[in-house]
Amino acid sequence: MTAPLVLIETRARVALVRLNRPEKLNALTDALLAELVSALARLDADPSIAVLVLTGSERAFAAGADVAAMAGLTAAEAFSTGAVTRHFDSLARLRKPLVAAVAGYALGGGLELALACDIVIAADTALFGQPEVKLGIPPGGGATQRLPRLIGKSAAMEMCLTGATITSAEALRLGLVSRLVPAQTLLPEALALAEKIAAHSLPALMLIKQCLNQAFETPLSAGLALERQAFFTAMGFADRAEGMAAFLEKRAPRFRDS
Repeated sequence: MTAPLVLIETRARVALVRLNRPEKLNALTDALLAELVSALARLDADPSIAVLVLTGSERAFAAGADVAAMAGLTAAEAFSTGAVTRHFDSLARLRKPLVAAVAGYALGGGLELALACDIVIAADTALFGQPEVKLGIPPGGGATQRLPRLIGKSAAMEMCLTGATITSAEALRLGLVSRLVPAQTLLPEALALAEKIAAHSLPALMLIKQCLNQAFETPLSAGLALERQAFFTAMGFADRAEGMAAFLEKRAPRFRDS
């Protein structure tokens, strides 16, 4: 039997999703991305799961798109099928928080996979880059749009135009990742963060993610209006009543995601 391309573990309210092509450094194929998107969509719809964690192997989060699989594509085939690239939009539509735990190579589509996540934690072994220019193509999974929003135009231009890699320390300095940890503690720390997030009300988490993502899409006035509407909406949640009661009674809240 063929090994699954994506492995899933659940730990209480957290799902750990692992890319499973270690012999190919988790190089991204259409089949791998389709299986990944399908798995994440199922978990996004699962009411028992609040937070998703995406990771790869110790050597590679994902070393980019599988060039051998793309080399024979014609322009017409790439356009009509949305080859590889179409899956990244599906990741951006996930409503639950998605944490990337990155070790080793995160190059090309691998970096774009991390960019589609909400929080990126990097091991000290992680290397990031957009080397598509070396293949005579631009990035296709969102790097030209998401990367400058995170690290600024100049740094994003340098990465995309040179194809050079940067270390995890440089990624932290640029704001590409939120945390840098030793490789041996990457998964424990990512899971601990996910569990900390998952302890909160899921409807509140989803509203917060929606508002933060819209900060990159809308003018300030529209974003503030969305935030106010989210605030007013949450006032009707049972979890809001429980959270405020717990605060006033000086106890831990017992959220029920309602």
